Amino acid sequence: MNRQEKAASLHHKGYNCAQAVACSFCDRIQIDEKTMFMLMEGYGFGMGDTYGTCGAISGAVAVFSLLSSKGNLDGPYSKADTYKAVKALTADFRVKNGATICRDLKGMDTKIMLRSCDGCIEDTVTILEKMLDNKSVG
Repeated sequence: MNRQEKAASLHHKGYNCAQAVACSFCDRIQIDEKTMFMLMEGYGFGMGDTYGTCGAISGAVAVFSLLSSKGNLDGPYSKADTYKAVKALTADFRVKNGATICRDLKGMDTKIMLRSCDGCIEDTVTILEKMLDNKSVG
C-alpha cells in the first residue's frame, strides 16, 4: 500500500484529514502513530471549524517540520528553511486546488466544492512525498 492509499484508508477509518496525512508518514518520522494521532486531533476540519487551513496541509506541515527542524533550542535557525518549504507546499496545493482554507475547498459558502477531503489528502501526500524526495530531509 502506498502512502496515498494508507492516508485514504486512515481517513475512511475515521481519522481526520490532518491525522490521516501525518500518520501515513509515521514510519518516516520515527514517531508512534498514537502520539501523532493525538497531536493532530485539533487540526482537522480546518482547525475544528472549517475557517482554518485544510487539515491535510496541517498534517503535512507537522511532518515536514519534524523532519526539517534542527531542534536547536538555543538557536532556532532552521525555521527559515522550514517556512520556505511550507510556503512551497501550500503554493503547490493552492495552484492545484484553488484554495487552502477548508471552508473554501468544501464550497460551504459558494456551494461549489473545489476539492473533496479525500482529494485534498491525496494531493497533500503527493506534494509532501515529492518535496521529501527532492530534499535531503528525513
